[in-house]
Amino acid sequence: MGFIDPCTDFGFKRVFGSPRSTSILRSFLNAIVYQGEPRIETLEIVDPFQQPSLPDFKLTILDVKAQLDDGSIVIVEMQVAKVPAFLKRILYNTTKAYSGQLKRGRYYLDLKPVISVTITDFVLFENGDRPISRFKILNEETHEVCTEEFRWIFVELPKFEKELSELSDLADRWMYFLRRAEDLTQIPSELNADEDLNDAFEIASESQLSSEELALIEAERDRRWLQAGAIASAREDALEEGDRRARLEIARGLLKSNISEVVSQMTGLPVEEIRGLAEET
Repeated sequence: MGFIDPCTDFGFKRVFGSPRSTSILRSFLNAIVYQGEPRIETLEIVDPFQQPSLPDFKLTILDVKAQLDDGSIVIVEMQVAKVPAFLKRILYNTTKAYSGQLKRGRYYLDLKPVISVTITDFVLFENGDRPISRFKILNEETHEVCTEEFRWIFVELPKFEKELSELSDLADRWMYFLRRAEDLTQIPSELNADEDLNDAFEIASESQLSSEELALIEAERDRRWLQAGAIASAREDALEEGDRRARLEIARGLLKSNISEVVSQMTGLPVEEIRGLAEET
């Protein structure tokens, strides 16, 4: 038996959001947010449900939510498929986590920074090949940081292509785990020295799961394949429709140009009738 895919909903929450995941999540966030520096000493994994402030508002379910030792809130989300308005959803979740701190009797000074960490199993930013992108609110002209209250960090796993021998830092090792764990049958020797990674592999081991949990993972995998097939089919249909529209536009463009005589010769229709068709388009 090998390891479950940590990029599935079940796998990600099991590895990074379980009661025994505190040290694992701390290591992961230090690697991704603080580029390997041990800035986070302690954290608390909190309820991943963000309750809406009004009953009619949509309930948002995050993969993992944690509070750091300085009070900062970190929301971590794993996204497998690209969906419409994805960035808007990330912004919505971030601002809701920020404004949700202001309960009755609290003041603006009580607000703590929010850090959003999003891992995607697809390419989100077409320009650039770095797997990790970090964003803040900046001055457009000087690039001076306006506020440290918001940070957005994106990890695009398809852009990470390093092999074991090429891993250079903690962020590399965690991205390798996310991308390759499902394909492994044992922990690579290159990752053995890291205690938190070893714990992550142990939690992800299929030997630690019940038959019901394994069935749940299989069902989730099947659902993902079905979704991927539906997306591919829709994309193919859209391309076919786009190709037909493109050919129609070419035909309309030709009719509007001075080639009525050529069209007449090719179709056998009178030039006047061809010109009438051009006027109708």
